[in-house]
Amino acid sequence: MSRGICPRVNSYGCFLILTAVIFAARVNDVDAYSCHEVRTAFQLRQVGPLHRVPETPGTDVDLLVCKHQGPSCCTRKTEESYQFAVKRETLHDIHSYSYELEHLLSGHSDAFHDMFQYLLSFSQGHLSSLMEGTYSSLSRHALPHVNHLFSSLSLYLRGANISVEASVHKFFNNLFPLVYTRLINPGIEGNIMIGSNMGDCLRMIRQDVNAFGPHPAVMAQELAEALGAGQQLGLALEQGLEVMNATEHVSLSKECVKSLMKMVYCSHCRGLTLIKPCVGYCLNVMRGCLASVSELDQPWRKYTSLVEQLTHAMAGHHSMELALLGVRDYVNEALLYAQLHGPLITATVDKVCGLSTGKPTSMQPTSPEVTTSKVASFSPLPSAAPSKPLPEQWLGQFAHLRSSFPLKPSKNNKHSLRTLSREFLMYLQRYKSFFAALPEMLCEGENVVDDATCWSGDDVVESYSGRVVGNGLHAQRQNPEVRVRIPNPTLADVKERLENFNQETQQRFPKLGQMEVWDELGSGEMAEGSSTDCDDEDGCQASGDGQSQTSNTQSPGEGKPIARQPGGDSPHESPSKPPLVKVIGGSVSTSRAQPWNLALFSAALFLLWTVF
Repeated sequence: MSRGICPRVNSYGCFLILTAVIFAARVNDVDAYSCHEVRTAFQLRQVGPLHRVPETPGTDVDLLVCKHQGPSCCTRKTEESYQFAVKRETLHDIHSYSYELEHLLSGHSDAFHDMFQYLLSFSQGHLSSLMEGTYSSLSRHALPHVNHLFSSLSLYLRGANISVEASVHKFFNNLFPLVYTRLINPGIEGNIMIGSNMGDCLRMIRQDVNAFGPHPAVMAQELAEALGAGQQLGLALEQGLEVMNATEHVSLSKECVKSLMKMVYCSHCRGLTLIKPCVGYCLNVMRGCLASVSELDQPWRKYTSLVEQLTHAMAGHHSMELALLGVRDYVNEALLYAQLHGPLITATVDKVCGLSTGKPTSMQPTSPEVTTSKVASFSPLPSAAPSKPLPEQWLGQFAHLRSSFPLKPSKNNKHSLRTLSREFLMYLQRYKSFFAALPEMLCEGENVVDDATCWSGDDVVESYSGRVVGNGLHAQRQNPEVRVRIPNPTLADVKERLENFNQETQQRFPKLGQMEVWDELGSGEMAEGSSTDCDDEDGCQASGDGQSQTSNTQSPGEGKPIARQPGGDSPHESPSKPPLVKVIGGSVSTSRAQPWNLALFSAALFLLWTVF
């Protein structure tokens, strides 16, 4: 009966039917893992040539990294493309995150150097105007020495191995023959300058004679302290750029690249192009890959702290601005000192250098506003040593030689060294933990998830079950995802140089950590009501009467920052706080103790900024 209903089927026909059934089942299974989405993602992310991704999944594919049972849209060629792509993408992401920090360091390095040059240019011009206007007999021969002094200071701020003290003393050494022959004894100029030996003798004995009093030494010390912090800050920014350059060009090990590919692209081989890595899994991979980079965290934190302290030391109390502002006054006081102590200087020079000059005419200042009769009434200094302070009545005779800035203050001046420093520190604070946070930032860029479905490297899971390790080489011993064999030699060398720089900075500035920092970035600068370099953004109240703000603090130290000790007129600072830069060595000049003098200086800088 059955043979009548069903036709007879031989053994070969049964084999064909069975084969067709099995093939249909496999086709249905393959269709469930189509490679269309994988090819689309491969093309959109520009991983490589599209032909390296098969159109349909293959079975029993011999893969090196993305191994799994079942059909796969990857081949070995696909894996090679994925490894190249993930390495390129990771390095690009590292560069993207470090670019802003590198731009911050390089941009502000240039800005600080430009500001230094503005300050030097202004101070040089102001000193040159003193020579040309008040000491015209010196100006033609003295101006080359002025130019050489400020050229040396400029090179010093750019990191040159130059001694500020030596440059200042060399300037006064070269100035002394001119002062001796044109101010103290103008009648002997021809005799002195016949032979160069006489001029050399005057230069050699200048410090022994103490021809300019304490002013050269004080000026040298003030400039060395203020410009030293500026030079070290410039060197620090260059060191920071070196670290960032090494970070951008970091090399990724083969183990790291394989782990990155497994995290980012192995899910694509299964057709899962939208699944994201688990948070803990991503952190393990990134921390393993950046283990040598993370080793820079501790020296970098120390570095940023030192940079902040250097910036405060340079601009926190207007140290550099005041030091350069005082150059003209120091030189003016030194020249006045030489004229008033002319008899003793001449007597000493005559003994040492054998210059027979007759009676000195040293008490005749070069200014046309002072008559000879006024000066001739002064008696010589038979018993006064050149190092002793000058009598106040004598200084009063030359008070007209002390000129203040002929510019009005500007409350709208934003282009000051302190404003630039405050802006720099505000941005720098964001990057103190840059190297420790870099793995987390890279994982955020991968849009990791930690909810019900995430990629664990092997499968889709509800949560990552592996141990999440910390940063640094030592922690990677327990890393289940990346095997870290040896530290990166390039980064190890960078770390060592950064640590050495930190140590050298601390040795050069042992009291750097004791200096008082600004209370709050962006807040007002002076607690005693001084309006210098203060604006509405700083929280200062606008006032039409500037005298009302300073009337309660009239003292010889007017305009002092909070760092001063209580006690009224004492000009000494607390040892634990930064020293306040004095504008004048020796006697205190009332014309330079006014708080608006610094505002005048800031206004002049603003005009220079706008012109150039």
